Amino acid sequence: MVEFVLATHNKNKVREMERLLGQTLGGRVEFSVKTAEQVGVTDEIEENGTTFDENARIKARALASDRYISIADDSGLSVDALGGAPGVYSARWSGEGDAGNNKKLLRELEGRHGEERKARFVTAVCCILPSGRELMLHGECEGLILDAPRGDGGFGYDPLFLYEPLGRSFAELSGDEKNAVSHRGRAMRALADRLADILLSEHDGQTHGGYDGEACGNEKKSCCGRSADKADAHGAHDGGACCCGHRTGGAENK
Repeated sequence: MVEFVLATHNKNKVREMERLLGQTLGGRVEFSVKTAEQVGVTDEIEENGTTFDENARIKARALASDRYISIADDSGLSVDALGGAPGVYSARWSGEGDAGNNKKLLRELEGRHGEERKARFVTAVCCILPSGRELMLHGECEGLILDAPRGDGGFGYDPLFLYEPLGRSFAELSGDEKNAVSHRGRAMRALADRLADILLSEHDGQTHGGYDGEACGNEKKSCCGRSADKADAHGAHDGGACCCGHRTGGAENK
């Protein structure tokens, strides 16, 4: 059983990841997805990074364990005319919640039109395997900032973010429509695909008991379960000892 833990208390995010992993793993690997609270982490993790990558990494590392795969993301809105603001401060930009943030955005863009209102939602998602190997994946969605809110769905800046291919704001899209095109949906699908590559290569070529077998390198640590003497035959993904990347160090960026 492969266990994933998300740095969130939002059960909707858990269901989303269960669906994405189920699609990419195709039922060949048994897994579960839990919230941070379900593994005993109840305190809020301070996000004091200056980039989306840094904040995602901070949260993923706070959850990292040799018993499960930790996953964390950080997202925000980047507006070209504002030099990339609000960026990592998106959620707390005005200090007055979503309504205050949207009002501030409209004030900042007053008098600007067309291409001057270009923006993008950005997500960075960090994943840390039990071996300590880190993966960093990204997703973006381009759009324009509307002159006034539209739609009743979504959250944050969704009512002001026009997704041009559909001619609707994010707040006017259904949940499935938004997940199909959103920055977070794209990043999470990329992560699910990457994890599927790792886990299925392990599953399809395994000569051992699975993901939570004895660690490679003879270290008593949960890893991919492939012993060191099998590593060369299977080939490491990035020069490490085994398919899960044990002893590789550093994060992979996609």
